[in-house]
Amino acid sequence: MTLQQLKYVVKVAEKGSINEAAKELLISQPSLSSAIMELEKEVHITIFIRNNRGVSITNEGMEFLGYARQVLTQSELLESKYISNTPMKQRFCVSTQHYTFAANAFVELVKEFGLDEYEFALNETTTYQIIEDVKTLFSEIGIIYLSYYNETVIRKILKENNLFYTELFTAKPHVFLYKHHPLANKISVELNDLDQYPCISYNQGQNNAFYFSEEILSTRTVKKSIRVSDRAAVVNFLIGLNGYTISSGVFPKYLHGDDIISVPLNVDEKIQIGTIVHKDTVLSDLGKIYIEALCQYAKCV
Repeated sequence: MTLQQLKYVVKVAEKGSINEAAKELLISQPSLSSAIMELEKEVHITIFIRNNRGVSITNEGMEFLGYARQVLTQSELLESKYISNTPMKQRFCVSTQHYTFAANAFVELVKEFGLDEYEFALNETTTYQIIEDVKTLFSEIGIIYLSYYNETVIRKILKENNLFYTELFTAKPHVFLYKHHPLANKISVELNDLDQYPCISYNQGQNNAFYFSEEILSTRTVKKSIRVSDRAAVVNFLIGLNGYTISSGVFPKYLHGDDIISVPLNVDEKIQIGTIVHKDTVLSDLGKIYIEALCQYAKCV
């Protein structure tokens, strides 16, 4: 196995096509295909499945690519420090459920890093994808929540994928409402108070199992349900339709200034929010900065 072969498979994964990757790598398509087949034979797994539209990555291939990216990053760091003597563009990626404190901590990371060149990514995505991103080392850190309902299943999935969970904080459930919502002046809200209003939740895509839901009480039957994929849509439906969404109640002002408020939800539940990392990795300096920023926000809960 060579670094060149690792570069080849990463490029093919990025392009989704051996032919397109060969053009960018300035080698022939047969040579690239042969190099990948030799690597697959050596490591005893199938990384790519070839088809008429290009290639798709196997589950084993996704895991292999995660390690390959890590090796290549470390190789680039060594080369920049000891051979070329030039600073390397720093890369860092986080995958998270839709939490404003995750974005705020990312801002703190960028401010503290402060160098001229970097390539950072914050992916607000589905629960399943967050786990996949950290499993394959696409993201160094993931942010998810556990509840009474999903904890057993999610912890099992994390263990099977060599992922380690660390709690940031535990919060009581709240509902986010428009400030002029009929329930806005209540000290607390009961579940049956919400029956006539649209329930807004985040779409989990093809992996829409209840334990992957981003909101607690996902098995509850509601009369009106709207699924969205971004926070901006949540605001529109809370204000325009008198909808509600169930969350931790932490930092509600991210939604729309003072227009959105949080009201405690009277249920016997918890929302335990934490980070996930791969057990086979050591946090980078950027990862440590980000975790520290998250912990500072957690202290405000």
